[in-house]
Amino acid sequence: MIEKLMNIDRRYVFILVALAVIIPSLLEVNLPITISQPTRSTYDYIEDLAPGSTLMIGFNYGPSSLAELHPMAKAVIYHCFEKKIRVIGMTLLAEGATLGDEMLKDVAAEAEAVYGEDYVYLGFRPGATQVLLGMGTAIDSVFESDYAETPLAELPMMADIKNYEQIDLVLDLASGSSTEWWITYTNTRYNQQIAAGVTGVIVSQMYPYLQTKQLIGLMPGLLGAAEYESLIGRPAKGTEGMSIQSFAHLLVFGLVVLGNIAFFIQRRQAE
Repeated sequence: MIEKLMNIDRRYVFILVALAVIIPSLLEVNLPITISQPTRSTYDYIEDLAPGSTLMIGFNYGPSSLAELHPMAKAVIYHCFEKKIRVIGMTLLAEGATLGDEMLKDVAAEAEAVYGEDYVYLGFRPGATQVLLGMGTAIDSVFESDYAETPLAELPMMADIKNYEQIDLVLDLASGSSTEWWITYTNTRYNQQIAAGVTGVIVSQMYPYLQTKQLIGLMPGLLGAAEYESLIGRPAKGTEGMSIQSFAHLLVFGLVVLGNIAFFIQRRQAE
């Protein structure tokens, strides 16, 4: 028995991992979520904004990071629409342009938000540094029109939004270095309040900015999405993903424990 366990065919392990992913998905198992303070700080800041406030979201990620950051974007945007907070979407990365547009349209349709009144999508302009600094002076000097090439002057929502002074919070959803760009060029120079949602692999490098209060909040990868969904009471892809991930981790943990037990039994028998 021990010999068989030590030499188990790896295909059986692959099947067990597949079942650990498929079964929770089919049963829609949602495990309890413990809210971290950085995610709660982001939620609380947005929750405390008055109706008519403005949130700018940077969709600074591509398709490879969509699974982690899209659920986060959906939860925050829905929260804003529910609170009657206006949303401006934009991106510093060319590959993020269509992702941001599609996400805003999907959530707006669900929340019955009106384009040009409740939200606007600016799209992409090249030159991240010039874009961030230029918006501090005048947004329409950088984005003279929106993603659909409608002049900003024709969008009612933009009538009283000229620069960062009318933006209550910037939320950067990032898979790379864009959060540091926002901090360097908008927080430091214009004292703009910034929060971030980042992929799991870069979250550790964001914590120093929380300590210096250059970030008011931070959502860590898929876990951050699940936490935010829990806070707004709308479990979705983030919660589902974390539940599946938890079952897979439990399986791996169990296999490691069994493997070690079998190893020590085999070694004792050989003595």
